[in-house]
Amino acid sequence: MAGKPSLPLVLTEAEQRTLQGWASRRRTAQGLAQRARIVLMRADDRTNKSVAAELGISRDTVGRWRNRFVRHRCAGLSDEPRLGAPRTISDAQVEEVVVRTLEEVPEGATHWSKRELAKR
Repeated sequence: MAGKPSLPLVLTEAEQRTLQGWASRRRTAQGLAQRARIVLMRADDRTNKSVAAELGISRDTVGRWRNRFVRHRCAGLSDEPRLGAPRTISDAQVEEVVVRTLEEVPEGATHWSKRELAKR
């Protein structure tokens, strides 16, 4: 059974570097890293079936992310906003908390507590 013809997937050098960085960086969100691996593997002319088998995911998932990349390029691999209440904190505030917890230790303690972070 033949599938639908797919749009060509050709990566620029910049896209290749970006995707390889996302796929190999330890601090990249795992969902984004997996999507980058999917696109890189599909760009090497591998089939959805072989990519899915190697990554332990479904062929539909491989096809979905490949097609989103072809339509929207790297921006298509990021998570879309989800339904629910609007966010009450900004991305900058989230980044500040993450950086503080990873790079600083509070005085007289071994790790941050929620209350100590909130005070700061």
